[in-house]
Amino acid sequence: MGSLFRASKTLKPRKYLSPFYSIKNPFDAFGLSQRFCSHSRQNSKESAPIDLSRYPIEKIRNFSIIAHVDHGKSTLADRLLELTGTIKRGHGQPQYLDKLQVERERGITVKAQTATMFHKYKLHGCNDGNIDEPSTFLLNLIDTPGHVDFSYEVSRSLAACQGALLVVDAAQGVQAQTVANFYLAFESNLTIIPVINKIDQPTADPDRVKAQLKSMFDLDPSDALLTSAKTGQGLEHVLPAVIERIPPPPGSSSSPLRMLLLDSYYDEYKGVICHVAIVDGALRKGDKISSAATGQAYEVLDIGIMHPELTPTGVLLSGQVGYVVTGMRSTKEARIGDTLYHTRTTVEPLPGFKPAKHMVFSGLYPADGSDFDALNHAIERLTCNDASVSITKESSTALGLGFRCGFLGLLHMDVFHQRLEQEHEAHVISTVPTVPYIFEYSDGSKVEVQNPAALSSDPKKRVTACWEPTVIATIIIPSEYVGPVITLCSERRGQQLEYSFIDR
Repeated sequence: MGSLFRASKTLKPRKYLSPFYSIKNPFDAFGLSQRFCSHSRQNSKESAPIDLSRYPIEKIRNFSIIAHVDHGKSTLADRLLELTGTIKRGHGQPQYLDKLQVERERGITVKAQTATMFHKYKLHGCNDGNIDEPSTFLLNLIDTPGHVDFSYEVSRSLAACQGALLVVDAAQGVQAQTVANFYLAFESNLTIIPVINKIDQPTADPDRVKAQLKSMFDLDPSDALLTSAKTGQGLEHVLPAVIERIPPPPGSSSSPLRMLLLDSYYDEYKGVICHVAIVDGALRKGDKISSAATGQAYEVLDIGIMHPELTPTGVLLSGQVGYVVTGMRSTKEARIGDTLYHTRTTVEPLPGFKPAKHMVFSGLYPADGSDFDALNHAIERLTCNDASVSITKESSTALGLGFRCGFLGLLHMDVFHQRLEQEHEAHVISTVPTVPYIFEYSDGSKVEVQNPAALSSDPKKRVTACWEPTVIATIIIPSEYVGPVITLCSERRGQQLEYSFIDR
């Protein structure tokens, strides 16, 4: 398991100027002169719009990075963004795509983030009319979380991809989420490129990891790429492998528009910003689109790509991934997995995503009872960005009106609470997390209970049976920990079904 840590902020004292101090340049009072000028020059360079019509489907590659916790996904994403010139080396923050404050403090990825890159490569049979010149490819990179509590983010991200980089730590080897994420990608029929990372470490053993990949996933050891995202070793082979091995997205540019709503978040000025993948057709600014889930119609107010920030392009073509602003004001309108299409056309909705399975339930109540509406507003906006949380209203005799929330795990619950406080300034009281139970009464009736307070206290009804959630788990551990883990499972009423070695 990867280690979690908190990064403390160092607050620097402000320097106040004397009112009698003479300043030639008013921007120099705040140290803004140089930054202001450089920012203006940068904007002038990037003012030229990106022409997406130069990138037909055969020049597009959509891929994600999947791995166990702390195997180097976000660092690898940084290096790829730098290799393609999307961000400047040494500028900005490390783990550039980890933008949430909670991600910074905990050192983990919570949200999948998309970035569009452009890379020149000479691929046989694909050129721009000049055989000697390399072609420019549009690459959509999605950096995904590694913790099991955020696996729903991974499954949604893979729906927009045709391939995945399976990153494995050269020292740690195959671990739990390596297996889980591999099978998520395998079930989605994605091309999987194994990347053995951190080969610069003194304890690195790439040959052992190659043997694990072969025995666990039947991946050819010769296909594995040996890299070190920290030092940059071997990274020059990653993007060529993506272009050569991963197929272009399926779809037809001549078919009616169909796009998949992958993610969304709320912006104070633009409203709901939707991240979409264009499956068929093309979308332009000013088009009228409708939702297959709600039937509501909208006008496209802004459209573009993440390069790596929101960059307007005026159009999105088949196979491309980008963002759309339609003026949605309610987060209930942006349903993750929805199909959007041109108004007054008839299309077959896309399959969408499997519903999330909630493992832990907890009550959320405002610290001050009068803040219920503010908490309701904050939860609505946050669930727009985290669709894996279930929300139902409930009341408590002690705490008043609140919400019953379902989460994918304890870390997911903790991160949700922290994001409520940091991003929406909500002060909440949370109840002890519980799991759902099913009770059977003497009259044969059954009831599912998520809140202990909802259990009937009628003396005429006698509980005859009770069911609690169980899982079929595959536990992958180093051989020296086998004994303690088996003891732990048996103490928790676990039954051993199978036992095998993956390194043999």
